[in-house]
Amino acid sequence: MIVLGYNGFGKAAELFARLYRATGIDRHLLFGHDSAAALIVDGSLVAAVEEERLNREKKTSKFPSNALNWCLESGGLTLDDVDVFAFSWQFSDDVMDRMIAEITEDASASAAEKLSRLGRLAETHAALFGREAILADFHEHTGHHLDPGKLTQVPHHLAHLMTGYHLAGGHDTAFLVSDGRAEWLSAIAGEVRGGEIRIFDELSIDSRHSLAMLFSVVTRYLGFVPNNDEYKVMALAGYAPPPQANPLLDHVVTVRPDGTYEIPYPASAVPAYYALFDRIFDGAPDRREDFAFRVRVAGAAQQMIEVLTAAHLGAVERRSDESRLVFEGGLALNCVNNTKLLEGSRFTAMDVSFGASDVGVALGAALYASREAGDTPRTGKSPYLGPEFSREDILAALDKFSQQVEWREVEPGRVPAETAALLQDESVVGWFQGRMEYGPRALGNRSILANPRFPGMKDLINERIKQREPFRPFAPVVLEELAPEVFETGKKDDSPYMTFVFPVRPAYQELIQGACHVDATARIQTVTDESNPQLAQLLRRFNELTGVPCLINTSFNVAGEPIVCSPVDALACFLNTDMDHLVLGSFLVRRTTDS
Repeated sequence: MIVLGYNGFGKAAELFARLYRATGIDRHLLFGHDSAAALIVDGSLVAAVEEERLNREKKTSKFPSNALNWCLESGGLTLDDVDVFAFSWQFSDDVMDRMIAEITEDASASAAEKLSRLGRLAETHAALFGREAILADFHEHTGHHLDPGKLTQVPHHLAHLMTGYHLAGGHDTAFLVSDGRAEWLSAIAGEVRGGEIRIFDELSIDSRHSLAMLFSVVTRYLGFVPNNDEYKVMALAGYAPPPQANPLLDHVVTVRPDGTYEIPYPASAVPAYYALFDRIFDGAPDRREDFAFRVRVAGAAQQMIEVLTAAHLGAVERRSDESRLVFEGGLALNCVNNTKLLEGSRFTAMDVSFGASDVGVALGAALYASREAGDTPRTGKSPYLGPEFSREDILAALDKFSQQVEWREVEPGRVPAETAALLQDESVVGWFQGRMEYGPRALGNRSILANPRFPGMKDLINERIKQREPFRPFAPVVLEELAPEVFETGKKDDSPYMTFVFPVRPAYQELIQGACHVDATARIQTVTDESNPQLAQLLRRFNELTGVPCLINTSFNVAGEPIVCSPVDALACFLNTDMDHLVLGSFLVRRTTDS
């Protein structure tokens, strides 16, 4: 059975800009963002790639034409060979009834406002959500008439769940899926036993009370891009202790006795929220740029996330006796919260995948459809699912930039040792190896690496390399066997996807200060000889040379651009920054002396 999963609406950006003003700072507030494709053959996940890595448009919502083509080419297949096309959205009649009711039951809206909103919803359904629209979108962007019998539409939250469940090994587990919104709901909870999914309906949260969308409104209030820059708010929160009296918990959100929660306005009510936030935080437009003010609001928002998700998870604990938890959805990218959730619960294990946000639903849709067709999904745990480039590809790219760079080739087995030697001082090294990782984190094949022992390394990389805000921290990559010595890892035996944050042990805080956040924590990636042999060898050799057990590992890109995919992308990024060296496969690259 050949299953091709995908996410992305070809007309979403245009339609949401025209109908819902999703432009400028709000450009990511639409359905289908993080478009991608994934290929499963006879139950095995063999390829997956995000469209942004190929079309070079960060967080793109465009139809994933390039991603679909690459997945098929990598498997030696054509569209005619595919048995099932799995799409990660299902706007059923029941869902549409609920969306209509959301409008008609809004007591604060006039009849004219309701009719206008219903008109926009009708146009959106005709252009995007309806089954005929999905088939037409596929044909427009591929030229292929998709047999309706081959199209499986997977509810968005179930696609999230299948990603986390199968990447965690397919064990019996409780689950929580929480994001901005799926078709109608913003969060579901339940358990999977013997492969059967059971949703606890009374713990579902509808989109009118979306915690992730409220966090996005706070993100916007502080001058950042909603549904994109929430990690900046999380980073700012680390610069001060959480507030003793939290205005968001006292005046905005309400936790119900059953562990669910209520939010006063829909996320679209931006003016109402701004007025409320200005009142409870003593804010004003000119104050929102003040660092101390941002830290105070961010701290309150982060604590709100932690309190509400802990209450929601507590309700899951009361309903399920499973010892494991899968947490997925965009809210699961809040890695500070993840650690606190696990440590504060009775769960002995908690998994958050490398595809926890909407990048993962193409995988999950394919896994769901493969499972429904009778195959047993086999995923493994590797995130390295994307394009790989040959020696000849790298040489062709180097030749293209031959006036600006010079290079030498080393034996492949010598690459880790040679790179470790470069990293002994304050050099910053671009690291490009093997298949591209999937998801928003730099997981060791498309990375920028540096020595964390130097006090100014964070500022140097933020300013000269990444071209981003100075308050943002960098993550350390460490051998799994050394992680408990350096970090207080608690219940976690590993953290391979940078989805958990741990305190740095006092003995190592100065030694790895460049990878240590201001609150003495770090979002770590653990590596083994099996998960990434070359990176493990590099870490081992670097530790032998320097006595430093970690490297700074950040994604190989600059602010506003996707992570590099190809050798050409890597060379262009290298030359557009102040990186010192580039390790491109087995080639050590540097600028020419006159460039």
